Amino acid sequence: MKGFPVRPVRSETVSEAAKAVAKRQAEQLTLVRRRAQPTAVYITRLTLTAVFAYLLALQLPGASTRSVLAPLTALLVVQATLFHTIRSAIQRVVGVTAGVLAAVAVAAYVPFSWWVLGLLIAGTLGLGLVLRLREETLEVPISAMLIFSVDSHSAATSRITETLVGAAAGLAAGLLFAPLRVQPAKDAIGDLTRQMADLLSEMADGLDTPPDPRRAAEWLDRTRALRGEIERLDDALAQAEESVRLNPRRLRFRDPAAGLREGVDTLERAATDMRVLARSVVDSARLESEDSPVRDPEARVRLAAVIAELAGAVRAFGQLIEADPEPAPTEAAAEPIVAALEDHLEEAHRQQDRLADALRTDPAERPEGWPLRGEILSHVDRLRSELETKPLPPQDRTRRPLRMARARQRMAQTTPNRREHRSPLRVRAGQTALRVRAGQSALRTRARRTASRVRRSG
Repeated sequence: MKGFPVRPVRSETVSEAAKAVAKRQAEQLTLVRRRAQPTAVYITRLTLTAVFAYLLALQLPGASTRSVLAPLTALLVVQATLFHTIRSAIQRVVGVTAGVLAAVAVAAYVPFSWWVLGLLIAGTLGLGLVLRLREETLEVPISAMLIFSVDSHSAATSRITETLVGAAAGLAAGLLFAPLRVQPAKDAIGDLTRQMADLLSEMADGLDTPPDPRRAAEWLDRTRALRGEIERLDDALAQAEESVRLNPRRLRFRDPAAGLREGVDTLERAATDMRVLARSVVDSARLESEDSPVRDPEARVRLAAVIAELAGAVRAFGQLIEADPEPAPTEAAAEPIVAALEDHLEEAHRQQDRLADALRTDPAERPEGWPLRGEILSHVDRLRSELETKPLPPQDRTRRPLRMARARQRMAQTTPNRREHRSPLRVRAGQTALRVRAGQSALRTRARRTASRVRRSG
């Protein structure tokens, strides 16, 4: 930023620039390998599971050398997380057993015909819905049709036993190879914080001169686009929490997903504060008057300094969340990140105090720009305060995701209205927006009254 260096930064030499480029290329190659590895692991895991189920089914008495029902069941049972694998295995076994028993019962009294087949399909579909098998509902009529067409008790027994073998093989694979999908959530957090920090840095650089209303409107649009990124991040975090449930790897270490939910909530509140801050900057840029805060050189420079420090704080906050909390050496490695975060927040607080001095004015002298000055200062203070959220103690971190999952299940069972499923964070954001609008209205009313008194006295 011209005329106001936020931090003294040493000029980068050519060799350092070359090293930075090489480092970025290495990071890109690492990212490509990391994205390719899950696909290879997925194929290997399913292949080994199916082969193991086939070899296990061969040990059954009277098993056929070409029966593929057990490996087929194993492939269908294995899911992305251990919790879903267990649920899928139970539902498939129940569905196959119910369909086979229904077909055996019908075949014992009624011969095969088209209308009996139709009634069997309709009845087994209804049975699957009654049993609440969800995705496995079709397994009931499929098994019933196969057994009803051959009319053989041995085929019925074989289908149930091979389904049990395949489900057992899928469960074993889930116990041994179920991945922890925590790293994708951490990567999504890193991407979001980098986007937020880059946008804040761009806003700080753009305040060198009075910003054009179009450019300020672009900043506002980009802050609104963060809503979609946060929703995708929330989906990745939900998958991470599901992968931790019932996973035996969690018994060896602390919960690897601990702290991610609190960090995402903080980033969502920070994104809301960025949006209302950008809204105030847009209103100030559109105000064609010297009362506008962004037309005051000193106020603009101080505001840019605060936003630049907040950009560094957001970037450090994201790096802190991405740090793995499991091994002890990483906790020591995270200390420099914590120090950098505290350093940026302290400097932002100092610059905010100077910004408050620069924005202080008499409402009678500047009735139009006075409300905007208060809005900008309050939004900056709220954004800085959100990043100062203290982490949870270690004993609470390992239990909180399970409590949150159970609470979400209770809410889903007791509240049929979808609007009532809004998280407390969204409710709080809505309340904050209402308070901001009410404050703006009150400030404008006071400004108009002050201006009218000044005109009368004049």
